[in-house]
Amino acid sequence: MKILAVALTLAASLTPVGPLGELTGLAVERVRVADLVAAAKFGTTQPIDDPAREQVVLDGVRARSAELGLDPENAVRFFRAQIEANKLVQRGLHARWTAHPEEVPDRRPDLGTEVRPVLDRLTTDILAELKDTTSVRHPSLRCEIHATLAERSAVVLHRLDRLHEDALAEAMSTVCS
Repeated sequence: MKILAVALTLAASLTPVGPLGELTGLAVERVRVADLVAAAKFGTTQPIDDPAREQVVLDGVRARSAELGLDPENAVRFFRAQIEANKLVQRGLHARWTAHPEEVPDRRPDLGTEVRPVLDRLTTDILAELKDTTSVRHPSLRCEIHATLAERSAVVLHRLDRLHEDALAEAMSTVCS
């Protein structure tokens, strides 16, 4: 009965569990936005890897994290993991859509006007959450336990498939460093 009560509470909130739950939920959102990025790029000449754009994002994170009083290198490391997670999803979806063209999305979102504003909002929200979780996010068994609990609950709450689950693991891989 206790397990059912906990499960219902979690399902109602859709926020992963623990002090890293909000941060993990934002990482889930960012991983899901990768679907839009993949759809925007599929069948075009736009590459999945875009080092120039990635550098712009990381430079912005470095500057904004310093303004917030965060360790800029730690924030950049976390966002590098977010970018790699995004590319993992893009590669997976491109492979799936190549093998199964009937699954290609009908609509191609515009990266500049539709997708990047969402990513920009998530960057701001993630930086704020990194600041709020500074006391938890240091190399320790406690952090690893909180991270695992948040990540596993996010997978269940958001019903992530294997591709997005793997991407979330990549996105959260540096949370305790």
